[in-house]
Amino acid sequence: RFKGAFGSPNFISVEGICYRMRIRARQMTFGKYPVEEMHTKLYVLWGHNPEQSDFPLYLAIQENLAKGSKLVVIDPKKISLAKKADMYLPIRPGTDGALALALMHVIIREDLYDKDFIERWSYGFDKLVPHVEPYTPEWAEKITWIPAEDIRKLARVYANAESASIFQGTNTQDQTANGTQNSRAFAILQTITGNINNPGGWVISPRLSLTGLGIPTERTPIGAEDYSLFYEIWGRKSPYGQVVCFPDSVPNVIKALIVTGGNPVVSLPDSNAFKEAFKKLEILVILDFFMTETAELAHYVLPGCTHLEKNGLAYSYNVCHGLPYLMVRKKAIEPLYESWSEFRFWKELAKKMGMGEVFSWETDEEVVELELKSTGLSYRELKEEKVAGAYYMKKKYGMDDFKGFSTPSKKIEIYSETFKNAGFDPLPTFREPDQSPLGDPKLFQRYPLILTTGARNLYYTHTQHRNIQGLREKSPEPFAEIHGKTAKRFGIKDNDPIIVETNRGQIKVKALVTEDILEGVVSIPHGWSGESNVNLLTDVHCREPIMGYPQMKSQLCSIRRA
Repeated sequence: RFKGAFGSPNFISVEGICYRMRIRARQMTFGKYPVEEMHTKLYVLWGHNPEQSDFPLYLAIQENLAKGSKLVVIDPKKISLAKKADMYLPIRPGTDGALALALMHVIIREDLYDKDFIERWSYGFDKLVPHVEPYTPEWAEKITWIPAEDIRKLARVYANAESASIFQGTNTQDQTANGTQNSRAFAILQTITGNINNPGGWVISPRLSLTGLGIPTERTPIGAEDYSLFYEIWGRKSPYGQVVCFPDSVPNVIKALIVTGGNPVVSLPDSNAFKEAFKKLEILVILDFFMTETAELAHYVLPGCTHLEKNGLAYSYNVCHGLPYLMVRKKAIEPLYESWSEFRFWKELAKKMGMGEVFSWETDEEVVELELKSTGLSYRELKEEKVAGAYYMKKKYGMDDFKGFSTPSKKIEIYSETFKNAGFDPLPTFREPDQSPLGDPKLFQRYPLILTTGARNLYYTHTQHRNIQGLREKSPEPFAEIHGKTAKRFGIKDNDPIIVETNRGQIKVKALVTEDILEGVVSIPHGWSGESNVNLLTDVHCREPIMGYPQMKSQLCSIRRA
């Protein structure tokens, strides 16, 4: 709201590297974003480790495996759940799209697809059939390192399941060279097997429309021209600029930055590029309640308050019954000392800049009341009567009363004219990672291992909680997971301090030697600062071409003893 009143188009966030790609890809396929069902007959964990990061799903899997559900794990790491899986497929990082295309090939070649559902509810299947003909399991085996017979077996298990749901890792397939097309391929796999709007598949769930507070501007944000589908589809404009474009936009386009509750120097790719950009800003302001690495570079550091000291809206999705709830985040105490909420900060700044009428509310309770206006609910009702949340709509299964999809064709768009008009392949394709043994053999000679970053950890959330002593005792330091054969090749033993290097920099971490990681892969968690910050290794210019996401899951690296 503030930036719109000020006249700037540039509101940037983690959306430029996290999740929006998947939202856009599913929107362009289904018109809306379908949600994975927690209870299904076949769980396909594709680069997703719910034991570390998604507890409701983990509990549902445990419950339903005992009832006969099956589990497939596709991951370069043999996560704990893989040991309970019916199939475990260790995949080379960045090659998920090749596997998805080979699965389509088998499902179509062996006549395993849902003909009735496809005929009634999809557009472009006739174009998909010849498109996937070259993508045989043997072709995919050379790329993914998964045996062709395992690919065939998975295709049959998946297509013949009573219900099935693919669970993507939060960013596992997004932060690769093929990110957008990966999400499109998963959507099409769910479609051709009839796993849309069925119990156990992907379900287009109800959405509650809140009153928006934004003020539109005529100008477009950074990245809108280079990554048009990230910014707009069918007239639906994203409020976000593409954050990976930020370092190159300073100081010619962006001269000042206000960061609220974020630590981009650690959490965004290519930390050195962001550091250098921050140094070129005329003004850098941080609103936070920790002195982060980003705050240390700022001209002004202002004390923000915690979630316990302000009001706001939140929602919860009851995964067991598909019941969406809206709830109030209730203020427990007034902000301590000199700390302010974001609402107060932006309100007071607008007032000082002569834009006080834009923030005409006195309290954050009034803002919540306005947001609720279109719902028929009230702040008082949520705070005093429906304290556990207001149930607002139940999702519906089946297609009998379905009016059509919110796409131009009113059907699921297997073939996407939207992609074609934007200059991209209208059917899913595979793009080899820019840095890989096949994508850049010369660079591979210098950096002979595949780096994947960002594996979730039970004890931490991104850059948070590492200052909590009890958690540090459980997980005291970062590490680089490598296979025993990889360790032997480079003369490294378990717990050795090692140097990991890429074309962007180097870090020092300890080696964690394990048989559970694919040979030739180095996996390093994100969120650690200092000389262990893995984003000193990632490259902000190594991007997926459609939406600009960084290829943080599949770069090349080398290792040596420190």
